[in-house]
Amino acid sequence: MTVDVRWATAEDAEALAIVLCEMATHYRQPPLDPDRALAAARKWLGEESPAYPHFALAFRSGAVAGLASVAIAHPGIDLERLMFLKDLFVRDGARDAGIGRALVGFLADHCRRSGIGRIDLTTEDWNEGALRFYGRLGAERHGQKVFLRLSGPAFEALAGGSHDKST
Repeated sequence: MTVDVRWATAEDAEALAIVLCEMATHYRQPPLDPDRALAAARKWLGEESPAYPHFALAFRSGAVAGLASVAIAHPGIDLERLMFLKDLFVRDGARDAGIGRALVGFLADHCRRSGIGRIDLTTEDWNEGALRFYGRLGAERHGQKVFLRLSGPAFEALAGGSHDKST
């Protein structure tokens, strides 16, 4: 199966709301009201400037499979812009199919084309699955909060790779 990743648009509000609801449940948060999630997704996607994307969505066989929520920070270390990966989530039925790697690769490619030098992210120290995943991508650990960064050879490898992976 092919994984397609793209920046979310207002037309993707329903897909985004589905993933947001599943993400809340996965992280043991109170369930989100689907109508409230849809209203928030419509608002966020309708207000965002195409020059400042916040959500990338991954689709597998036409169905939404995961999301990445990001922000661009100005300036970063050495006055270099950075992308902060706030959330990366892959739906239960789509895990272990290359969705997370496709999303992060898409982000790295966007950064490289936009003159953004790195991706910063955090995860909890108890989230062993996330730590293993980011470690496989070449992310480096920083500080006590498990602060990860994709830069250098790992960043280049992700940005230069193919993002339409068959599973």
